Parts: sequence; C-alpha cells; structure tokens
Amino acid sequence: MTGAIEAAVADVTTWLTGAAGGPVPVGPPRDDPDGGLTVWPLGLRSDRQTATGGAAREPYRFMVRMLVTGGGPAALAALDRVLAAATTGGWPELTLDAGDPALWRALGVPPRPALLLDVPARVDRPTPTAPPVRQPLRLRQLDMRTLHGRVVGPQDQPLAAVRVELVGTAQSTVTDAAGRFRLVGVPHDPDAPDRPVRLRLAGAGRVHTAEIDPTGDGLVVVRAPD
Repeated sequence: MTGAIEAAVADVTTWLTGAAGGPVPVGPPRDDPDGGLTVWPLGLRSDRQTATGGAAREPYRFMVRMLVTGGGPAALAALDRVLAAATTGGWPELTLDAGDPALWRALGVPPRPALLLDVPARVDRPTPTAPPVRQPLRLRQLDMRTLHGRVVGPQDQPLAAVRVELVGTAQSTVTDAAGRFRLVGVPHDPDAPDRPVRLRLAGAGRVHTAEIDPTGDGLVVVRAPD
C-alpha cells in the first residue's frame, strides 16, 4: 500500500518529468556536472484542516516540501522549464527560499540554483463502522404528561420566582406567587413507571436538584432545602 508521502513524491516526479522534458530521479543533490535534475523530500509542513461535524472524519492534510536542483550548468535549462511550468500552471506551490548555506552543508554539496516545491498530501482516516444490529428494531412511544407542582421552603412557605427545569430537556417554567408551577410534555416510560423525574430548581442564588415520583395524579410538592 502506497503511503501519503510516497504518493506525493510520485505525483511530483511525474509532473517534473513533463515539465523538465526528461526523467527526474528521486535522490539528494549530486555533485555531478552532467547529472541533470534531482528531486528530494526535505520535510513536512502542516496544512489547513477542514472542520466537520458528525461521524464523518476529514482526511489529515499536510504538505511535502521537495528540493529540485541540478548537478551543473547543463541542468539550468531544465530548471528554467520547471520554474516556468510551476509559475504558469499554479501547481505545485513554488518558493525560491533554498539558499540557506546550512542546507547545502548538510547535503554535502556546494550551493547551486534550486527550487522548493510544496506538494499536498493527505492521510485518509477511516469512518468508524457502526456495530451490526443483531435484533429486530423496536420502537417505543413514550407518554407525555403534564406535571403540576408546588415549590416550598422551610415551614412549607411557598417559594415564588423559582425556575423549575426538567433535567435533560428544554422544558422549564417559573413558580407563581403561591409557589405553583406547571410543566407540559414530561416524558413517561410505561416500561419504567416508577422511574423518578428529576427537576432542577434555581432561585435566590441557589440551585437544587430534586427527584419526584411521577406516578401520582395530584399536586406534587417539591421541598427546597434551607
């Protein structure tokens, strides 16, 4: 299986062969006056990633920086053709920043005219596979109820202007002067009728959570701690 870097090198080598008018081997610069052009990957650069939501995962994108240079005066004409092809065609991305003496010392050859080409590469990230469904799909419809209640404090004093929220939903309301509230659309699971309903109470700078029995048909009294 061809990797992302290897594929990028193969793409630019094919392009260079057409642009230079002859084969361009992959390898470090050679100290050979008649050696022609060579292309050599110098490093990797990050590229802008695309942010997506959901389960889809975008490929990881980066750039492979390639050094294209020649072995002597005979290679200048081919280097000229590559320069012209890159500037007029717009691919690959071209830079002339290859004059660092430390680069040539590291490569063990004298400085010479060279081009740097940034070639895009990507690593495809597999989308997670959902586990197989091994049982028939079962749909259940939950009952929706209206919950009537009253929020009281110490000595069963009614608490007004308390925000009452149904935890896990967007349902909320505010108690009146008598501490009463009404929540519409409270889910009720027939298979778990005793499952408590969780309420979040917010008021007077305090937040409390209460669990109430959903099976009763009368007024539910919720006592907020002191």
